[in-house]
Amino acid sequence: MAAHEVTVCDNAGRALELVKSQAFDLMFSDVVMPGKDGLALLEDLRKLEITLPVVMVSGQANIEMAVRATRLGAVDFLEKPLSTDKLLLTVENVLKLKRLEDENRDLRQRVGKHEIVHTGEAMRRVMAQVDRVAASEARVCILGETGTGKELIARAFHERSARRGGPFVTLNCAAVPGELIESELFGHEKGSFTGAASRHTGKFEQANHGTLFLDEIGDMPLVMQAKLLRVLEENQVERVGGDRTIAVDVRVIVATHRNLEELVRKGAFRQDLYHRVYVYPLTLPPLRDRADDIPALVHYFAAQIASQNGWKPRAFQPEAIQALQRYGWPGNVRELRNVVERLLLLADGAVGAADVRLALPATASDGPVIAAPQFHGTLAERVDAFERETILAELKRHERMTDTAKALGLERSHLYKKCQALGIDLRAMRKGDDA
Repeated sequence: MAAHEVTVCDNAGRALELVKSQAFDLMFSDVVMPGKDGLALLEDLRKLEITLPVVMVSGQANIEMAVRATRLGAVDFLEKPLSTDKLLLTVENVLKLKRLEDENRDLRQRVGKHEIVHTGEAMRRVMAQVDRVAASEARVCILGETGTGKELIARAFHERSARRGGPFVTLNCAAVPGELIESELFGHEKGSFTGAASRHTGKFEQANHGTLFLDEIGDMPLVMQAKLLRVLEENQVERVGGDRTIAVDVRVIVATHRNLEELVRKGAFRQDLYHRVYVYPLTLPPLRDRADDIPALVHYFAAQIASQNGWKPRAFQPEAIQALQRYGWPGNVRELRNVVERLLLLADGAVGAADVRLALPATASDGPVIAAPQFHGTLAERVDAFERETILAELKRHERMTDTAKALGLERSHLYKKCQALGIDLRAMRKGDDA
């Protein structure tokens, strides 16, 4: 039986204040209390649309009272005196039911959203590796360019594992400010810092008995890398401002578009953490190396977008598909989806090659978006040089950073960080920003 943390209230009003500001898994409420009774509390929860499971407890129970409590949303009704065994069994059953409801709701929301569409050999090899490694507890490091579908693959590992009944929780390390990432990962107690108005459960606790996906781990600050390493070694977290450790059972999968070995050499990534997370590296191919998948992806995205917007299905002429296959796709699958949506908006009938030329960047024409210049040095240095030239070209082509980021299939914050890492002086570019 798992340990449970309990908060005690002496009246219904205080309980209502707490559930408004904090997250709880379950509430036990007496029926007869000073002031507002338990049934009135149930009515208040219902009006506020708070879906917290509530078990009613009474020493004066009768059928009429139990029926009314059930109609108001109570999940169970217990008579006093309570035995410890009965109480713990009720907790276990209610939490199991809550998990099933959460999973069903999540499944309904996810139907069709996380499908991995592929027909070519490159992704078949990737999925074969996923199937082989998913059943183990090995930590996986997913490598690949931005937009190649690293989160989809991480989710595939989860759904093919013994943990598929547990939660799948994600955190983009590049999207969270350095001063907040500890709270996001480990949680915090009320009042632990300015703005901490209530207790916050961190990603590790949220992912207990499931999978935690840490995207862009190469962007995690060094000080947080040390704390993450300790959690991976001890399987325990401590909330910010807390005074006790909390055991967690989590499989951690990480991803990055950066070269972790190069970051280790530069001192930007801890070597001991590298060895902890780099147990099974899996590299995703860029879209330009899996052109055979483009027809299936185009039709999948077109049907998905049409359904979401209530549009009629739209056909793609063979010449249009061929033009899309000739493009270099610097933003990978994410960029392809954006272009398909743009094509559905632009085209009057079946999408043709002319529509594709209008939808793609001006330099795309019938060849790759960028001719491959001759770069020199180590592989990491050549990759940096290529990324720098690509970003500079797009910065010169677009008036706003938002448009540049969209063309490259990046978040704008990620583009800023990338420019800084590559030594690109945005002020010197004299580009307007719509911040």
